[in-house]
Amino acid sequence: MDKPGARRAVTLESLLGVDLPVVQAPMAGVQASALALEVSNAGGLGSLPCAMLTVDAMRAELALIRDGTSRPFNVNFFCHGPPAPDAAREARWRAALAPYYRELGIDPAAIPDGPGRAPFTDESADALEPFRPPVVSFHFGLPSPQLLARVKSWGSKVLSSATTVDEARWLEARGVDAVIAQGLEAGGHRGMFLTDDLTTQVGTLALVRAIVREVEVPVIASGGIADAQGVAAAMALGAAGAQVGTAYLLCPEATTGAVHRAALKSGSARHTALTNLFTGRPARGIVNRIMRELGPIGGAPPEFPLATAAIAPLRAKAEAAGSGAFSPLWSGQDAGGCREIAAAALTRELASRL
Repeated sequence: MDKPGARRAVTLESLLGVDLPVVQAPMAGVQASALALEVSNAGGLGSLPCAMLTVDAMRAELALIRDGTSRPFNVNFFCHGPPAPDAAREARWRAALAPYYRELGIDPAAIPDGPGRAPFTDESADALEPFRPPVVSFHFGLPSPQLLARVKSWGSKVLSSATTVDEARWLEARGVDAVIAQGLEAGGHRGMFLTDDLTTQVGTLALVRAIVREVEVPVIASGGIADAQGVAAAMALGAAGAQVGTAYLLCPEATTGAVHRAALKSGSARHTALTNLFTGRPARGIVNRIMRELGPIGGAPPEFPLATAAIAPLRAKAEAAGSGAFSPLWSGQDAGGCREIAAAALTRELASRL
């Protein structure tokens, strides 16, 4: 059987009910419903990231989407297992940050512990069910079989990220409707879940080709795709569409902060790296002071997402002074397509060479 040829018969448009094979990447912390609405109304698949939303906030954002569009949209969740607190590791992390606390006049004893991102749970499903979203996507694998079956019972299409061929096969075997092939160039958190070994991570085009050969569900290319040429190139290699994130960060509908926007518009955006300093899990961002001084990947941060609490006050204090020295400046390796352009216009432009 010619798997790539068979897959092209199942287009992303027919699978998801969209006009354009463009998925706006869910980007927790830098967007809400406004960006998702503009993309969906332009014919792409807008996405709402929920990992940093309370249940009540998620309901409110979903209500805005339901009121603002009749087009398909995506709701995204993380699937990490909540880690057990490790007091010794937390102490080592705060000791590593101690010189910065002193420099900025922050009392480390006043910093509370706490997670930075929440996984998909029964409570999440209870809040989501009345909305029956057309598409639900996951990062870091999939929820429990029971929760996944519940999502599929609503008629929702299920997507999830794979960073290796093994992860793509794992997802297909568990019933996803499409695989998001997340290449090494992608900004934000790596979706890796079967291994912690960063040497397994490969570039987008190589990953798309490898996954297309091995699975029968449609493949969505993600990572370093920032313009129409990138979308067309990914689809020429067998992808059914492309997921784009960084290019949307300067759109007026995004909630990207001033410090982050300034970094994306500067020459520093050409230098990104994977780092675990901000959350405890590898994610790609623009290299800044703390990444240079501590090294982007280290063993000090607590397990994801517990690293967030200790670094949050440093970020807040520095950003108040206009500095991104301690901020997670998430960005993919190609910020060249990141422009101050309306999200609807960008969505149509991304599909203009198909």
